[in-house]
Amino acid sequence: MNRRKFLKLLSTGALAYSAQGFFAFNANAAIADNNSYSFLKGAPKYTIADSHFHYVDFIQRTEGAEALLKAMNANGVEHIMMSGMPLVKKWDKDDPIAPEYYLDNNSRTYWYSGTDYHVAQTVEKIPDEERHRFHPYICGFNPTDKYAVDHVKRMYEAFPNLWHGVGEIFAHRDDLTNLTYGETARANHEALDAVYDFAADHDLPVCLHNNCTSRNKLKDPIYVYEVEDVLKRHPNTRLTWAHAGLSRYLNVDQGKYTAKLGAMLDKHPSLWIDLSWIAYNDYITDGGSTFTVKPCWLDLIKSFPDKFMIGSDTVGQFKGYAMEIRKYYSLLDALPSDVALKVAKGNFLSILPQRVQKDLAKRKN
Repeated sequence: MNRRKFLKLLSTGALAYSAQGFFAFNANAAIADNNSYSFLKGAPKYTIADSHFHYVDFIQRTEGAEALLKAMNANGVEHIMMSGMPLVKKWDKDDPIAPEYYLDNNSRTYWYSGTDYHVAQTVEKIPDEERHRFHPYICGFNPTDKYAVDHVKRMYEAFPNLWHGVGEIFAHRDDLTNLTYGETARANHEALDAVYDFAADHDLPVCLHNNCTSRNKLKDPIYVYEVEDVLKRHPNTRLTWAHAGLSRYLNVDQGKYTAKLGAMLDKHPSLWIDLSWIAYNDYITDGGSTFTVKPCWLDLIKSFPDKFMIGSDTVGQFKGYAMEIRKYYSLLDALPSDVALKVAKGNFLSILPQRVQKDLAKRKN
C-alpha cells in the first residue's frame, strides 16, 4: 500500500487500531469511498429477506417507515424482520454531549417496553399493499425478569395477528452487558423459559443474541452451553442465534468454531443462525473490502443450506443500508444458486408462523 492510499484510508476511518492487529480494515467506515465497491452500484442482484433489523436506535429514534421502504426497494429487500430496541441509552446529567449509541460514553442503558408499541403502531400504518413485507417481533422486555412473559402476552393480545416473532432478545453481549442496569442476562435464564414456551405455543420464532464467550476466554468459548441448554429444554421453539454467537473482541478459532456450530445444527433441528453485523465483516469473511468468505464458513453453510440467513442489523438510520445488505453478495455469489436463494430469503420466510406463510403463498398465487 503506497503512502497516498494509506493516508486516504486513514482519513476516512477505513484503517483503525484493533485488537486483531495494529491497523485493521474497517469496511463500515470505508463506506465513504463508495467508488471502491462495485456491488453498491446498479440494480439489486438478489431478492433479500432482511432477517435482523431494528426500526429504532438506542435513543428510540428512527428515520421512519417511508425512508425504510425506500431503502428496501433500492436494495432488493422484499421482506424484513421488524424489531424495536429493548434498551435505551441514558443521558446522564453530567454528560456534556447527548449520546446516540451505547458506546458513546459510560452512561448506563435500561430496559424499555415502549419500543414494541412504537413498532406495532408503525406497522399498522403501513399501506395494506406493503404490510405483508414487514414481520414485527416483540422485544421490549427485561430477559432477567420472570414477569417478562406477561409483557409478551400483553403485546400479543393488544395487537392480534400482528406479531410474527419474539426478539431480538439481548442476553450475553459485550460492552452492552456491562452498561446495562441490573442482573446479567443470559440465554438460559429461568425468566426466559416462559417466553420460549409462549413462543412455541403460538408458533413464533425467537431471535436471540447470546455471545459464545467473553473477550478473554477465546480458546474454549464459555457461553455456548447456555444456548445448547435452551435448545435441549425447548426443542419446539424455533431459535435463531443472532450473529452466530459472535461479537466484538470474539476472534475465536473459526475452524473449530464452525465445527462446533455444525455439531449443534446436526443435533438440534430447532436452531437457525443469522450472519449479521460485524460477525460477517470481521470473522466470517477475511475482513477486506471484497468480503471474501472463509472456506470453513462456506463449507458449513453448504452443509446446512436450510439453516442460515442474512440481515442488516441496521438500527434506526438507513444511510448505510445498501452496504449492510449488498455486502452479502460475496457469500451468495460463492454458494450454489439454490443455496443462495435460501440464504438470501427462503430460510427466513421458512421460520415465520404458518399463518404468515399461508398468507404469503396466497399472495404469490
